[in-house]
Amino acid sequence: MRIVAIRDIVSPIRSNIANAYIDFSQMTASVVAVVTDVKVNGKPVVGYGFNSNGRYAQHGLLGERFIPRLNAAKPDALLDDEGFIDPARYWAAMMANEKPGGHGERSVAVGVLDMALWDALAKAKRMPLWKLLADRYNGGAHDDKAWVYAAGGYYYPGKGLGALQDEMKHYLGLGYTCVKMKVGGVPLSEDLARIEAVLKIVGKGERLAVDVNGKFDLATATEFGKAIQGYGLRWYEEPLDPLDYLAHAALATQYAPPLATGENLFSMQDARNLVRHAGLRPDRDILQYDPALSYGLVEYLRTLDMLKAHGWSPRRCVPHGGHQFALNIAVGLQCGGNESYPQVFAPFGGFADDCPVIDGRVALPDSPGIGFERKADLWAVMQQLQPAA
Repeated sequence: MRIVAIRDIVSPIRSNIANAYIDFSQMTASVVAVVTDVKVNGKPVVGYGFNSNGRYAQHGLLGERFIPRLNAAKPDALLDDEGFIDPARYWAAMMANEKPGGHGERSVAVGVLDMALWDALAKAKRMPLWKLLADRYNGGAHDDKAWVYAAGGYYYPGKGLGALQDEMKHYLGLGYTCVKMKVGGVPLSEDLARIEAVLKIVGKGERLAVDVNGKFDLATATEFGKAIQGYGLRWYEEPLDPLDYLAHAALATQYAPPLATGENLFSMQDARNLVRHAGLRPDRDILQYDPALSYGLVEYLRTLDMLKAHGWSPRRCVPHGGHQFALNIAVGLQCGGNESYPQVFAPFGGFADDCPVIDGRVALPDSPGIGFERKADLWAVMQQLQPAA
């Protein structure tokens, strides 16, 4: 099995929204296609990948460093014992001549290519990615469905409490039983009113999570935590700067309910520092590492092994990103669930069109690969990268 071409484009993320830190109106994503010499039904197998929301497209890094390295590598050195592409060997080729540390934008570029490689491999083997992962890394065990929650509640221009409630009603109508909303972008009293308005819709605190996107300092996070502690929320997400582990440890002594963080850590080493030093509690807290942003699935597998060695179950992992790649990982490796974006970050957020959410859970199809072809708006973008007939 050989890769004969790698293509990439930059695509906008269509979201005129904001969280406590940034707005997404100018956000872009990289989309790549890995074309192979394997043919199924007379057509070449092509793997696709993209980066999750929250990080910009990586066209420069892809074109200057990572795609050229793959093109320059000896093809036979990148195959497994069966002659298929080996994502781990491709990963090593991409990271050749890269110094350790400095995880950030390059982890996003590598993650985009890694996603496409896994998609191509699963398609060449004619099996869904979730099953490939279950068979290779989980003794064949997998979940029939993944728990998912609807992430929304952003700050839209002119959006009042009624519109916020209508949004959450819509998510419940789509089959979700748990929702998440943004906080930290307005004064505390206004956010408390927003939270209470949503609680009137969802009914119980355990059906609502709140997300600060890392904006608070420790004093503000502690004050906010005291104000919401009585609501019994599902979790209090990214209350502090993601790299301030000591502040997280201090907050954990003051806020007893679940905390969630990790989506802005992009390596196994940073993930390890978080569980070593941030005072997080493996019996309740949630780790949200995003495989598409953090060097891909090859690195995520290392992260899961590290977590197990530190006493954490994969069930405490609920990947960020709200995309089909993370959903396949959650099902095949039996993580705790997956984020979902039913209304925002089009066309990248959300799952296959024929996989509805039922009672807060979604099943994956048996189609080969990640399943992008079953999501019409995303497939329309990816088709731009298909090889000519």
